[in-house]
Amino acid sequence: MKKLILFLALGAFIVSCGEKKEKKDDGFEVSRKKTEEKVAESSEGVPVDLSNKGVGPIKNLEFPDEINEEMAARGEAKFNAICVACHMTNQRMIGPAMAGVYERRSPEWVMNMMLNPDGMLKEDPIAKALLKEYNNAIMLNQNLTEDEARDLAEYLRTL
Repeated sequence: MKKLILFLALGAFIVSCGEKKEKKDDGFEVSRKKTEEKVAESSEGVPVDLSNKGVGPIKNLEFPDEINEEMAARGEAKFNAICVACHMTNQRMIGPAMAGVYERRSPEWVMNMMLNPDGMLKEDPIAKALLKEYNNAIMLNQNLTEDEARDLAEYLRTL
């Protein structure tokens, strides 16, 4: 009788071990597929959303057809003074590369991120996703005026 109970217990143990192994393989395949899909969405791993205007004072911004060279020059000087610590124009660093930013984000979103990074990181889904993507490196508030942010935005158009 004891041998029968021992035999049944051993059989149950072997069967339960086999099932766990199959579930582990399925989980691996699902994770692998999700990663591949995520990379296909965006080179940053964050979705492109040109309709999101962000959280902050800028509600509507339309760029004129021609770049204002004076504004862009002031924006470039400001970028070189405060932004290059975390951003490069054509390469990821602590923060995203700035070239082509208006192909990924709306002008309003970019300006709101410059003017209100704290609010954006708390409330905006894209800003939250970028925070995760860039290892929780928080964009510091540079206390820019709207004119300074607009100059920076104009410079970013030239990249």
